[in-house]
Amino acid sequence: MFPVTLVAVCTYNELANVPELSRRILDAIPDCQLLFIDDNSPDGTAAWIERAMATDDRIKLIVRKHKRGLGGATRTAFQYAVDHGYELLLNLDGDLSHAPEVLPTLRQIAIDQPQIDVVVGTRYGDGGSIEGWPWRRRVMSRLVNRFATSVLRLPVSDCSGSLRCYRVAALARLNPQKLRSESYAILEEVLVRLRQRGSEMAEVPIQFTDRVRGSSKLTTRESIRSAWQLLKVALTRA
Repeated sequence: MFPVTLVAVCTYNELANVPELSRRILDAIPDCQLLFIDDNSPDGTAAWIERAMATDDRIKLIVRKHKRGLGGATRTAFQYAVDHGYELLLNLDGDLSHAPEVLPTLRQIAIDQPQIDVVVGTRYGDGGSIEGWPWRRRVMSRLVNRFATSVLRLPVSDCSGSLRCYRVAALARLNPQKLRSESYAILEEVLVRLRQRGSEMAEVPIQFTDRVRGSSKLTTRESIRSAWQLLKVALTRA
């Protein structure tokens, strides 16, 4: 018997990716429930998910009609997992940059090591890699992770990737609604807040592949916003 597992994916304009993504996630972890948090995508992402729900009751959907941003969508996924009594929450990007086939590995570590509250898929640990990124984005990501591991004192090598397995009981103790970040900085903030409460963390090397279909949501403006929020996390970590 596996723990009651939720896989959460935050989406905005990912119609080109969600059919394949859904199939591969459900093939990898057939016993899971799959929750999409969609920010009212104008390309029909939510409409496709609604049609999929009619034929597979494992698929769930929350549409945030008047809000945008990874921070709020991620908090919504956390709160849903807490409110509905899941034991483990797996999270990954909606653009197929993370291979869903690695999800069982992350979950198995959480099952085998109950003292671990977060298992992180790392691009930067031994065996991890990134395919398809230009050098500017590689440098920016490296700098963010150096900042997180040194200033925020996080014990994992990849603090800005979303491929993770969380123990939901740890998220409940944290109270997801108290997380402040509205941008990509939510990924570092949740690790900081869990670490402050004594959570242990583990990591698994992964291959990250840049999206093939659709466009990235990480604009220059969003990067600046995330950097500012990450700085605020650092200043209030104590």
